[in-house]
Amino acid sequence: MFTGIVREIGVVKAAQPAAGGKRLVVAASTALQGARVGDSISVNGACLTAEKVGPDGFQASLTPETLQRTTLGRLRPGDRVNLEPALRAGDSMGGHAVQGHVDGVGAVTAVRRSEGSATLVFACPAEIRAYVVAKGSVAVDGVSLTVAEVRTAAFSAALVRHTLEHTILGERKPGDAVNIEADVLAKYVEALLAARETGSRRLLTLDRLGEEGYL
Repeated sequence: MFTGIVREIGVVKAAQPAAGGKRLVVAASTALQGARVGDSISVNGACLTAEKVGPDGFQASLTPETLQRTTLGRLRPGDRVNLEPALRAGDSMGGHAVQGHVDGVGAVTAVRRSEGSATLVFACPAEIRAYVVAKGSVAVDGVSLTVAEVRTAAFSAALVRHTLEHTILGERKPGDAVNIEADVLAKYVEALLAARETGSRRLLTLDRLGEEGYL
């Protein structure tokens, strides 16, 4: 689990074909403090498993699912990426609950800059847009953002100076593809309401917990 608070901008050192997918090597330092092989690291919002960890970077594999659902397959040496290590017990929860499970790829359609801030507009697939609400949370390239406005097939978010300077969203321009993950809470609410309407799933009660052996 992540929070959508980027810890470092890393740099892609290699992106090579590998059996069944691709191998990614990223130069980093701050985001790797205390990291070990097997740990999860968010790269532009996608949760990857560190297969090798060194003092100056890490290596991870991209599966066919990751290549299909995210922008990571488009990365080339020299590209900058947002990095966040997995949340640890006791860490500050500064953003919102981000799983690192990208729902799909959207695109920047407009960038409106003002002194010290900017508003970005993102087009996104309809199946993602359904979970986006004004003043709600959404992760774009792994960055926790508050939705400012919702449109038919897009949404906007206002970015403060810190976000512009310390994440790659400050470099985004119209036409750039981005990874989008909707708030997982919206998905759970939808699933529970659907189950209640169809009666296909029993609600969680003390009696049910007892039946299942939890009490």
